[in-house]
Amino acid sequence: MATKPSIPKGTRDFSPAEMAKRNYIFDTIRKVYHLHGFRQIETPALETLSTLMGKYGEEGDKLLFKILNSGDYFNGLTDEELQGRNAQKLASKLCEKGLRYDLTVPFARYVVMHREELTFPFKRYQIQPVWRADRPQKGRYREFYQCDADIVGSDSLLNEVEFVQIIDTVFANFGIRVCTKINNRKILAGIAEVINAADKIVDITVAIDKLDKIGLDNVNAELREKGISDEAIARLQPVILLKGDNEEKLASLRHILADSPVGMKGVEETEFILSTLKGLELKNELQLDLTLARGLNYYTGAIFEVKALDVQIGSITGGGRYDNLTGVFGMSGVSGVGISFGADRIFDVLNQLELYPKGGADATQVLFTNFGEREARFALQVLEQVRAAGICAELYPDCAKMKKQMSYANANHIPFVVLVGENELNEGKLTLKDMATGEQRLLLPDELVDTLRG
Repeated sequence: MATKPSIPKGTRDFSPAEMAKRNYIFDTIRKVYHLHGFRQIETPALETLSTLMGKYGEEGDKLLFKILNSGDYFNGLTDEELQGRNAQKLASKLCEKGLRYDLTVPFARYVVMHREELTFPFKRYQIQPVWRADRPQKGRYREFYQCDADIVGSDSLLNEVEFVQIIDTVFANFGIRVCTKINNRKILAGIAEVINAADKIVDITVAIDKLDKIGLDNVNAELREKGISDEAIARLQPVILLKGDNEEKLASLRHILADSPVGMKGVEETEFILSTLKGLELKNELQLDLTLARGLNYYTGAIFEVKALDVQIGSITGGGRYDNLTGVFGMSGVSGVGISFGADRIFDVLNQLELYPKGGADATQVLFTNFGEREARFALQVLEQVRAAGICAELYPDCAKMKKQMSYANANHIPFVVLVGENELNEGKLTLKDMATGEQRLLLPDELVDTLRG
C-alpha cells in the first residue's frame, strides 16, 4: 500500500467549512480596519535576508526560514567552509532570501521603497501568511496568517488610542471576552535604569516577558544567567509584581521612576492613553501590565497584547510603537505604531467557544435538482435569476436519483432544495423544500427569489 502523503509539522490544511470560518475572521477584521480609514497593501512572501536579519533580536533571527539560492548554491564555498559545518556562516553564503517572519518589517521596507508615493500619516492594513521555524505546539504554528494595521508618520498618541478601540471592536464583534494589556518600553527602560542595569534592558525584557509561561523563579534564574546582579533582581521584584488598578499602578510608578526621565516619559504616555480611553465606552478590560515586554527589539513606546479570558491560549493580538524601525533602511525620523491579529489563534478560540455564526454569507443556500436535460435547462434559467439576486445557488451536475441529490444537500448543509420535475416543467413552477422542516411549496420563479431572500 502506498504511503499517504503528509504536510510539514506546524502547518495545516483547511476544509471548505474551515475556510468559511477563516474568511469570517478576515472579513470581520477587514471591515473594522476600513471603518477606521486603513488601506490594504501586500508584500512578497520572500524578502532578502538583509531586510529580515537583525530586526527581531537574536531569538527571532534563529526562527527565520532561510531559502537556498537557486542553481549551484555551493558555488563560491571552499571545502574548508563546508567541512567546518558552521551553520550560521554557511547560511549567510548559501541563502540570500528568507520567508517573512512578520508583516511589520516588510512594511517598513515598503515605506522606505515607496516613500515618494505615500502621503503621511500613512494608514495601511495587510492580511497575509508569515512563517517561523518554531517548535509546533498548541496555538503555535510554523505557517500562520497575521492581520496587521499600522500608522506611520505620526507621533500622536491618539493612534495608540485608536488601536485599542479597533481591538475592542473586533473582539466585541467576534463575541470573545478579552483583556487588552498595555505597557510601555520606556517604563521598562526606566525600571532597568533605576535598578542600575540599564545596559541589560534587552535581557530584562526578554526574561520578564516569559513570567506567565515559566514563573517568577525561572525568570529570576534567567536574569542571573544573563549576568544581572542579585541586588538588581531583588529591586526588580516589587515592580514586576505591582498590584492594584491602572491608576494605582501609575501612581506607584511615578514614585519608583521619579529619578528616570525616560521612565517618567513612559508613565506620561501610558497615562494619556488610559485616561483618553476611560472616556470611551470599551466593552473589554484594559489593564496596565508591567510584565508585558513584547520580545521584539524594535518597540520603543506603548506595547499591547490581548489575552482571551475563556480559553487557555497564548496572546491573540499584539503590537506597539516603533519609532526607529524605518531608520535601519536609511529613512530616519518616521514614527510608527501598529497591531497584529493572530488569525489562526482567533480561529482556535472561536472553535472552542463555538462562536461562529450559523451558515455563512458565502455558503450555498439552495440546491437545484437534476432529473434530466429538459429539467436542467429550465433550472439553469431560474438559477440566473436567483444568483442575480445575490443568493448562493448551485445545480446538481448529474442526472441522479433523488436520494443521492438529497444526501449531497445534507452533507453540504444546504438549507433549501429546489425540485424540478415533469409536473413543475408543465406548470412553469418549482417546488422549494425546506431541508430542516421538510415543508414543500410550489412557487413561480419570482416567488422563489422573494421567498429565499426572506
